[in-house]
Amino acid sequence: MPSMIEMWYSLPCPPECQPAERRAFVALGRALATDDASARQAARERCLAKDNAALTAATHVLIDLVGQGWNVRVDDHEVAIAPPLGVADPVEEKSRVRRQELIKRDEQLSIPSVRRFIAAMEKPREFEGKFVSIFSLMRDGKELSTALQALEIDGDADLARLRGVIDPYVQVVSSSERCMQTGFRLMDIWRYFRHTWSNQYTSTPGRTMMILIRDRAALFHPVIGIAALGSAVVQLAERDDWIGWQPAVFLENLRAAPTLRMARWITARLQTALEELHVDDLVKDGLYWPTLWENPTTDAIERLLKEAETRRRDHHRFVKATDFKKVHDADDVKSWRRRAESDLFRSKRCLALADLLSARQALAPYLYPKASRTGLSDALDSPKARRAIMSVLRRAKADAVGTEIADLTVCGAVAPYNALLGGKLVSMLAVSPTVVKAYHRRYSTYASEIASSMAGRPIRRRSNLVFVGTTSLYGSGASQYNRIRIPPEVLGGLSPIEFRQLGRSKSFGTSHLSAESVRALVRLAEQTARGARVNSIFGEGVNPKFRKVRHGFDLLQWPSDTLLQHGRQRIIYGISLVDNLLPYLLGSDAEPSYKFRRRKSTADVDAISAWWMRRWCHPRSKSAAVLEAVTAHRPTRPVRHGARVTLPDLPLAAGEHEQLELY
Repeated sequence: MPSMIEMWYSLPCPPECQPAERRAFVALGRALATDDASARQAARERCLAKDNAALTAATHVLIDLVGQGWNVRVDDHEVAIAPPLGVADPVEEKSRVRRQELIKRDEQLSIPSVRRFIAAMEKPREFEGKFVSIFSLMRDGKELSTALQALEIDGDADLARLRGVIDPYVQVVSSSERCMQTGFRLMDIWRYFRHTWSNQYTSTPGRTMMILIRDRAALFHPVIGIAALGSAVVQLAERDDWIGWQPAVFLENLRAAPTLRMARWITARLQTALEELHVDDLVKDGLYWPTLWENPTTDAIERLLKEAETRRRDHHRFVKATDFKKVHDADDVKSWRRRAESDLFRSKRCLALADLLSARQALAPYLYPKASRTGLSDALDSPKARRAIMSVLRRAKADAVGTEIADLTVCGAVAPYNALLGGKLVSMLAVSPTVVKAYHRRYSTYASEIASSMAGRPIRRRSNLVFVGTTSLYGSGASQYNRIRIPPEVLGGLSPIEFRQLGRSKSFGTSHLSAESVRALVRLAEQTARGARVNSIFGEGVNPKFRKVRHGFDLLQWPSDTLLQHGRQRIIYGISLVDNLLPYLLGSDAEPSYKFRRRKSTADVDAISAWWMRRWCHPRSKSAAVLEAVTAHRPTRPVRHGARVTLPDLPLAAGEHEQLELY
């Protein structure tokens, strides 16, 4: 149940502020505690006029929090703030979260370049003798509703007639490919419809494969929905618990059933990890030699750790972003070697090698010179050997996350298909065999940036998509992922593909802060000489911007753990596409055992679409209320369509026009 006790937290004026700056900050707190918009604006301007980086960050954050529903008060010249109380009603809670999300979404839609993009997509242009615009890719709700009402479907055999009204197919987006029906870049089509979501559109680091689901049954093949697969979150306890590779669970299962196979797996993983480290320069400098692997010494390990620390300091002192330009030719060994011998990656390699030697040293009495079941059983009784096995497990997990595990970062249907539960169709097609094959085609020749930089040569990981994770947009009420299950007979497999609830997210991040606040906190973190150095160079760790934001809060002496809790818990889902998930991810099974029959055709898309029609679309199409909702979406003049981006009202800039009906 949501908390109903109001908790107050002190937000002191930033350290080293002058008395006038302190008075301005307290005045801002008092103004924000009222509904006087002019007083709020005046107090904001006074704070920002002080040209103090810490005060600027504090001002933007405090205004954001109040805008998100936090309460503020001033006691004895001290500003305090309390998060909004939880809401028990799921509908009201969804509305609250949606209002919060729209603040940042509308902030993005207020950016001039974004508004110009929207206007350009909506403006009619000639293509192959026809005038087209993004509205051409929106299904006419009245036409769809009329077509659905004209169908009289009594049984499964008649569902084929529904394919004449809605005929879905999958289109994977590439950067240069264009729509054959309208001439638009597929990426621009995807981007336009993504702007209709209630949360802002942000690009994510790592892999991203965008997907359009389109309808060939209608003119111009309108868009049914969009999806995107991206690099998975590295650490996610709920997912890792379910997979079974959390260290405690893994060791417990290993202790219950130690096998020769797993003993050999451990030694093989260590050997592979060693072979994927560039060591030529370390050998030259006397930090490593081949026989050291057979007999690791504590002294050698300590020298590697000392070298890692020295090189990390040098990296912080001398790093330049130009040193880490993307390697465009994946087979360019010289470029990978230069990257490997940079201060950053030499530091990383020394740490990795020290870790490997420590593991080899700890496991030597048990698994060397020959791995055995008995040796593994004995190793599990040694705390040092158990830590070494956990180190091997972490490496195996790091190799798989982001390559064979992906997150469904965007997934949903656009109007009018959303009224027919088209989101469930998009969800199923996003994990279909067709998408799995497309994922493999795109990334099978892809050189891993970090692994290649550590090896000094291109390293290509397996790219068989075997697990997909995702989260609901809201943490309460119904989710489009609820009850999604593709029976085995649909895809000719032996077990179903299911969207399983794994738990709830911790509602932690910066999604409730404006871009101004994030920039101000980052600037504060970058300007200070105190605290940990945080770089934004690829390879410097997970989410450097988030670490800078947290560091900015620490510099303000504000409670970062509390202020980074945005209160928007989401339901976490996991979709296993194979029957041997853990053995395959660990590498003890060489090949994935997919839950579907692998075919060269796209018959799976037709099969999944037929299942969606039978299970969801057809029953919904019999509802008068649903058909009325479908009918409401008209792409003809005047455009009244739910798939159209609604721009927030702003004063018009020079040369800018209102969002007019362009047909």
